[in-house]
Amino acid sequence: MSENKSSNSINSNNSSKVSRWDQHGRQHVVRVQRSGVQRTIRCDTCGWRKGAQFLPWLKAQEHLAEAHQATVDPAAS
Repeated sequence: MSENKSSNSINSNNSSKVSRWDQHGRQHVVRVQRSGVQRTIRCDTCGWRKGAQFLPWLKAQEHLAEAHQATVDPAAS
């Protein structure tokens, strides 16, 4: 997988998070929980949840951009 690990903080073997900032400097976080091959993504900001077997980090980034206009990657700074 070509996922940029610097933009995702790995908390343990079963969870990770995707963080982005919006244009007002607020941080938004979507957490990815793994259970076998299934992954559940959950937004800390609005409580949105979704099951995602494939590409959960991409879906998390899409949610942050669409729902919160959070597109600035803190790891890229």
